[in-house]
Amino acid sequence: MSSRITPLTDPDHGANSRRLAWLASDADSIPVGTAFLRLFDSPGQAHLAELTLQVHPAERRRHVGSQLLDAAVAAARDNARRCVIAQAEAGAPGDRFLVARGFRKVLTLRYSRLPLAEVDTTALAEIIERPHPGYRLAAWQGTVPDELAETFAASRRAMDDMPMEDTDYGAVVWDVDRVRAAAKAVERRGDQLHTVVALDTSDGSIAGFTELVVPGTGTGDGQHYGTGVLPEHRGHGLGRWMKAESIRQAHERHPGLGGLLTDTADSNRHMRHINDALGYTPTHTTHQHQLDL
Repeated sequence: MSSRITPLTDPDHGANSRRLAWLASDADSIPVGTAFLRLFDSPGQAHLAELTLQVHPAERRRHVGSQLLDAAVAAARDNARRCVIAQAEAGAPGDRFLVARGFRKVLTLRYSRLPLAEVDTTALAEIIERPHPGYRLAAWQGTVPDELAETFAASRRAMDDMPMEDTDYGAVVWDVDRVRAAAKAVERRGDQLHTVVALDTSDGSIAGFTELVVPGTGTGDGQHYGTGVLPEHRGHGLGRWMKAESIRQAHERHPGLGGLLTDTADSNRHMRHINDALGYTPTHTTHQHQLDL
């Protein structure tokens, strides 16, 4: 049975990407599936498209997903993309579907959660209060303060060597405008961005950072966005120090928050060790797949 695939207008255009969308409907015009294709436009990622595809469970194995995928892949080619990436939970129908349609697994992500009600505040305080000679912690909510904007943008290269296994993710180029735009995007959707950084006391520059997004309601679960330490400052325990302070602030400022979520590449053993030591418990694993065009 063939579904009707309707291209939609998606207003979700960011400073560095735009989205295309499709709706699949049955003969009675009832929606049965959707596909979104994010086209990255920034330098270093203009070759890349990211696919999110969903089909109602009752409509699976009726070629709905294949039709949506065909529309998205054709659009990726029309927009001169070199590859399409998509993510699915390990072992789930979407995982098998992507492999059957020619995608190859390029990255395994492990997801973990820290229940805030179970946080050992005494152990957390010991980590935070432990001296780190030559460094001090600082924090802000929302957009980076003007006096730290340049060094914060420069510190984003700490993520350049983040383990991505075989993913052709390209290079993300950060400047002050981009870090401010990212913070504004979080604000526009009603959420709160909390950032903790480690400052090099010799010159006031940022040696590392960790970001946490909290729902605007202050309830549910917060989501860690990224933690990175510049190569020249690694080996001093800054990653665990900053993340511990981020947890402490979330615990104290958002009593209605249930927990904190994080995802880490399976090959990133260092960050996985930090999460385990701080009490995060694994919840599930996903696979990132890539289709080379």
